[in-house]
Amino acid sequence: MSENEVFSIKETSEQAGLSEDTIRYYEKIGLLPQAERKANRHRVYRPEDIHTMKLITCLKKTGMSLEEMKPYLQMSMDSDLADFPEEREMLVNYRKKVEAQIASLQQVVDFIDEKLEKRSMFPDECTITGENQMSVFEKQNIFS
Repeated sequence: MSENEVFSIKETSEQAGLSEDTIRYYEKIGLLPQAERKANRHRVYRPEDIHTMKLITCLKKTGMSLEEMKPYLQMSMDSDLADFPEEREMLVNYRKKVEAQIASLQQVVDFIDEKLEKRSMFPDECTITGENQMSVFEKQNIFS
């Protein structure tokens, strides 16, 4: 992709992995800057816009809200995260939450493996501790 290359919203949608409606919504709420327009008023996007959209997708997978993403998206490509202590701390906290989710899910995998190995659901007690597993998925929506 060259710096002068521009893409239609359809092409951008395909490359960024977001629906056209989602792209428009992100523009509307200020998560993305308003797209440039051709003379016919059709939106055009540049490679850096697609990069930003992919970053939004990644940040969303951390469990971060769209509002919480805004400071990260306002940083330039060459910004040093060390210069943004609040944003850095927030990422550290999200990392801790994800690590806790991984540990919790590992307990589920271990439980399933144990049941498969013993070929029985009984008489052992459930060894899964901590948060209800379904609520982890519901709260974080990690597979969206």
